[in-house]
Amino acid sequence: MSAQQQVITIDDISADNAPAIYVAGGLGQFFEAVKAEVTGEVPDLTTVKGRARIASLAATVSKSKKAVETPGRDYLKRLKEMPKVVEAELREFVTKMDSLRDATRQPLTEWEDADQARKDKHVDGIQGMKDFLIFEGAPSADQVGHVIAILELVAINDSWEEFLPEAAQAKGETLLKLRTLHTDRIHYEAEQAELVRLRAEAEAQAQRDRDAEIARVAAEQARLQVERQAQAEREAAARREQELLDQAAATQRAAAQAVLDAEAAAERQRLQLELQAEQARAVAAQAETNRIAAEQRAEQDRLAAIRRQEEAVEQARLAEVARANAAADEILRQQQERQADVAHKSKILGEAKQALIGMNISEELAKAIVLKIARGEVPNVSIQF
Repeated sequence: MSAQQQVITIDDISADNAPAIYVAGGLGQFFEAVKAEVTGEVPDLTTVKGRARIASLAATVSKSKKAVETPGRDYLKRLKEMPKVVEAELREFVTKMDSLRDATRQPLTEWEDADQARKDKHVDGIQGMKDFLIFEGAPSADQVGHVIAILELVAINDSWEEFLPEAAQAKGETLLKLRTLHTDRIHYEAEQAELVRLRAEAEAQAQRDRDAEIARVAAEQARLQVERQAQAEREAAARREQELLDQAAATQRAAAQAVLDAEAAAERQRLQLELQAEQARAVAAQAETNRIAAEQRAEQDRLAAIRRQEEAVEQARLAEVARANAAADEILRQQQERQADVAHKSKILGEAKQALIGMNISEELAKAIVLKIARGEVPNVSIQF
């Protein structure tokens, strides 16, 4: 470069050789040349010609300065425009290279996304098996049994791929806990059913005891009533017999007639007493019949209560089965909804990541940005799912 500068004069400066001249120390040769020219002589200031020569030399310096500065300024303007050209060229180059890189990596990216979706599906499936342990409130034995039946249908085979051991462990542990819960619920429900049966039997026995007591009291009252009536009749007969005896003492004819009348009356009284006794026996028999009927009604009521209890238990069991089926269907629906939500969110996050990559951001940085936004770690910025 120094050899080229030695043969270039100020008048030779142009746009073609400007890059070689306007460099660090590149203008020094021109300064030295002008300096040598204007300091190579010492004009006489005492003469007009000498003073004019000094002015001419100073003008030469100004002219040389302009001759070097003007093309230098033009070259500097071109240099200022160069970053924009270089930036545009670099931007286009970077964009093309990024597109080429993304297109080159696209098969791997698609494979990674598909593999991640595959892994997420297995993880969700394993979590779904664990979620079989979640119930709203205390479940019935039938509900737990239904859930066990559904879980047992989940196949543990090579379709789980590398998640097979974890899936088998999750299914085994969940089934073990469900079966323990099933046994506990069966024992609990059996105890509750036995308590209901005992209460029903106790109520039926109490009713039978009450009916028997009512029948006994009624029979006793009827017996006492018959005895009181018979006693009253005997006393009345005794009084009438005494009156007849008194009359017989007064007159024989009257006595004889009175005897006849008394015998007739006694016969009638005897017949009346026998009739009353027969009626008392009939009342007692009816009381016994009423007691037996009351016991039969009590037994029928007890059997009806047992049937109603069994029907209530069966209806409750059917209701629990229906609710268990609905709960199982809801679990499956929620599982499918979670899977669809995961797939939807993965798609949205993937599109957001690709949009950032399209802005010349590396895939790793784009992924990190998207994840931070999704977790709410970037203030005032969110992703719409």
